[in-house]
Amino acid sequence: MDNLLCDELVQEIMQHLPPSSSSSTSLVCKREFDEEYEVGVSSVSHKPSELPLECLSVSGLGVRDCGLGWLWRSCTKLKRLELRSCEGIGDGNSFTSFIKCLKALQELEIRTCRTIVDRILLLLAEHCSSLNSLLLYDGGSREGLHQFISRSRSNIQKLDLRLPLDLENNHLLAVAENIRGLISLRLQSCCLVTGEGLKTIGSTVSVALEELALINCDVVEREPGLLTTLGQNLKGLKKLDLSYNETLVDMEFVSMVVSCKNLTDIKLRGCKKLTNFAVVSMYKSCKFLENVDIMHCSTIGDEGVEVFILNSKRLRRIQVEESKVTDTAKQWGSEKFIEMVT
Repeated sequence: MDNLLCDELVQEIMQHLPPSSSSSTSLVCKREFDEEYEVGVSSVSHKPSELPLECLSVSGLGVRDCGLGWLWRSCTKLKRLELRSCEGIGDGNSFTSFIKCLKALQELEIRTCRTIVDRILLLLAEHCSSLNSLLLYDGGSREGLHQFISRSRSNIQKLDLRLPLDLENNHLLAVAENIRGLISLRLQSCCLVTGEGLKTIGSTVSVALEELALINCDVVEREPGLLTTLGQNLKGLKKLDLSYNETLVDMEFVSMVVSCKNLTDIKLRGCKKLTNFAVVSMYKSCKFLENVDIMHCSTIGDEGVEVFILNSKRLRRIQVEESKVTDTAKQWGSEKFIEMVT
């Protein structure tokens, strides 16, 4: 959408969406702002009307984009909102209207929106009590995130954070203290957290947590015994993702999965030091495995893949290089209706 978003234009577009887009749509703004031409909300004579949108994805908004006020005021039924690469959510009037679309929100994804994330998290804590899922990638605020976790009135069940330099131990301790109903915790490239924070979470949400992802988190490699402790605390875990921990070794991984016997989904993509021993331990310890990703695990060989496919009773999908799938493995996979993604 070029140049400027005005209320009349946004309203006209949204009210004439086809039926297939009536509950979900995306708005992408690509423009160079013209400082000599502004349209404010006060110039609009249309009465606010309610849109049936439940899901909205917005990309590329600027801090001085006008005309978004009508959109935010009209999305009172919004359940899912995605913001990508946004420097703002409209002009000052738009920010005031933005509060109206937060009240019923259940899922929020914020990607690469560092300049506005602080304010959004503050508004969320103050005006939303229905949020159950938050994804925050590539740009956050230590202070803002901590305040949100500590002050939120929502029963948050899913946290997905990729904040290499913004997530610290005190955030995890705040999660453990304030978010007791957590069922999914996904951390990616979070370099500043330590085992202390993760162990505290493991002990406080041990019954509820069903999914844990520690993707490219060097704490896994930096603190021997961490996975063992997490495994002992999180025996109800169903999904585990340890992808791209390149120096993770067999014994550390195995010491966790022997305690997590209810796992149905394991992802180990890019764990280059795991060997066939880890694969054998998986099928021996985890009898309910349905989905496994061992792509780019260079020291897991075709023999390990073959034995794993033969002995995994409930396996439905495996991701692995085609070069590691022998003819025998293909035959067994076909007979057991296992999908092989190569």
